[in-house]
Amino acid sequence: MPETFYTQLATTLDDIEAKGLTKRERLLASPQGGRITVGTPGETRKVLNMCANNYLGLAAHPALVAAARESLDQRGYGMASVRFICGTMDIHRTLEERLSRFLDHDDALLYTSCFDANGGLFEPLLDENDAIISDALNHASIIDGIRLCKAKRYVYANSDMTQLRERLQEARGKGARTIMIATDGVFSMDGYLARLPEISALAREFDALVMVDDSHATGFVGPKGKGTPAHFGVEVDILTGTLGKALGGAVGGYVAARKPVIDLLRQRSRPYLFSNSLPPAVVCAALAALDLVEQGDDLRRNLFSNAAHWRTGLERLGFDVLPGEHPIIPVMLGDAALSQRMAADLYTRGVYVSGFFYPVVAMGKARIRTQMNALHTHADLDFALDAFDAARHAVA
Repeated sequence: MPETFYTQLATTLDDIEAKGLTKRERLLASPQGGRITVGTPGETRKVLNMCANNYLGLAAHPALVAAARESLDQRGYGMASVRFICGTMDIHRTLEERLSRFLDHDDALLYTSCFDANGGLFEPLLDENDAIISDALNHASIIDGIRLCKAKRYVYANSDMTQLRERLQEARGKGARTIMIATDGVFSMDGYLARLPEISALAREFDALVMVDDSHATGFVGPKGKGTPAHFGVEVDILTGTLGKALGGAVGGYVAARKPVIDLLRQRSRPYLFSNSLPPAVVCAALAALDLVEQGDDLRRNLFSNAAHWRTGLERLGFDVLPGEHPIIPVMLGDAALSQRMAADLYTRGVYVSGFFYPVVAMGKARIRTQMNALHTHADLDFALDAFDAARHAVA
């Protein structure tokens, strides 16, 4: 056995630990929710959960659980196949059609995750004659998907429209046949919304396509939760997203676009062609989630009321909070080890959060990313504010 390889891995892991960058996982002993039970049998703790993507609180909603349970009886557990062999049920197409209508696109295509959707998007559509211009803070799945594509790659600083224009001019000047601008709708580490009106205007000026990953917006941002394009009143060419956050919190992703785009992805997108179909239980629960989302104005009001209450409270206490209105509210700390110590101290006080640090965010930009949930109450948040204030002094 090549022992030098394992020695190399051990050295790397020791270095990660020495720098305070080791990521540790806690075991959940209850369904996902605004309050959860964490730990192993006999050593559990009930805590306020402030770090999940369960924005609308649907992950354990009875309607989703019932839909999934019924599907198990009627349609079984798994598909045991990719879609084009024998892995497509009527419910798969029903969900695709429902998503496309909800998102105001011609058609949609399901993937096992949005990571796979982004990973399989670019290569079938673009080649060496084309160009992709990507925001510097885009999700890793967009970055990896672009790397798999032969199109020329350009990057612009986060939401820097002057630099985006320069990249568009450069790509057009070098004769790119098709140019695609790729951006997150919401930048997940910061809670910033992409400047879609300006991006769309530049795309029209340079005859470019716009692709948006709306994973941290679908279901709760914009009218009826239709996402960042609806929030800004603009149209985009390609929209990707997930079923794993506001739409039930399980697994699954999608691409929504005009029909020729979806038709070609169905023929050529490798993660779609070579991955098992989504299980029936996930599909049926997602359909139930869309029912709740379309009727979920009260949930959205609760969510954004919580976000405003939490942000105001943190600012009153003097924490360094990134500006915005999104339910992602990062508390900036700077130091990776400090973010972990504070997260650990908060856990002892009954508040579950996670420290974020390199390579998830840039060096020196460590933070605790808090996320609101429609199930939280203002009393919950006041409890957490007291805990944050105490933890800050305890770990200083």
